[in-house]
Amino acid sequence: MIVVKVGGSEGINYEAVAKDAAELWKSGQRLILVHGGSSETNKIAEALGHPPQFLTHPGGLTSRLTDRKTLEIFEMVYCGLVNKRIVELLQREGVNAVGLSGLDGRIFEGKRKEAVKYLENGKIKIHRGDYTGSVERVNTALLTLLLEAGYLPVLTPPAVSYQGEAINTDGDTAAAMLATAFKAEALLLLSNVPGLLANFPDESSLIQEIPAARVNDPQYMSVAQGRMKKKVLGAVEAVQGGVGRVVFGDARIENPISAALAGRGTVVR
Repeated sequence: MIVVKVGGSEGINYEAVAKDAAELWKSGQRLILVHGGSSETNKIAEALGHPPQFLTHPGGLTSRLTDRKTLEIFEMVYCGLVNKRIVELLQREGVNAVGLSGLDGRIFEGKRKEAVKYLENGKIKIHRGDYTGSVERVNTALLTLLLEAGYLPVLTPPAVSYQGEAINTDGDTAAAMLATAFKAEALLLLSNVPGLLANFPDESSLIQEIPAARVNDPQYMSVAQGRMKKKVLGAVEAVQGGVGRVVFGDARIENPISAALAGRGTVVR
């Protein structure tokens, strides 16, 4: 089993991802796709007069402020536009893909956060009423049914809370939980950069491998800033949870999945 997470930033070559996924699928490789859609969401939110807002948390990470209106825009883009675009591309390649959100069948389930801490003018404040949370459970039974019946699952946030509410959740974390639940051979995190860069944005400074046991060495964590730091720590957790390897790969190139499987990118093992 391979879990492929495709980011939602500018520059993603969805056609190349779908073509590569289809070729692997037809060769007998079991895989599940997970995708984002942040760039498209930001554009549509702006067009609808509800521009995105982001919170900076005490640890330095940022997250999307998700009120009910933002959640509805998020669902419209992730579950509709982006998800069906990828499903259509796979269908064109002759693969019977099924697009689902984590809300469907409680595929991604977790706890909704009661409050979110954030920084404003150097002070820690509390925001309540956010529709966000973290994936804690994966409905592997439903996904196994689909896989065994010959369907390729294409998954996306939101997740569902234990109370049945849709919650915005981090797609990389959801993909890592999915890969861990299936004890996947590999988890591929494909985005618009070739991997972890020692000197961002210099792509020639690619770090080719991170031993999981040495993830906290300064040479790695000092360059993994913002969301990349969260991605790296999540990758280590996935490897420690039984995933064979995690690869940060480039989704802008031809054959992006095959390239990542061949070790092109940053490998955590």
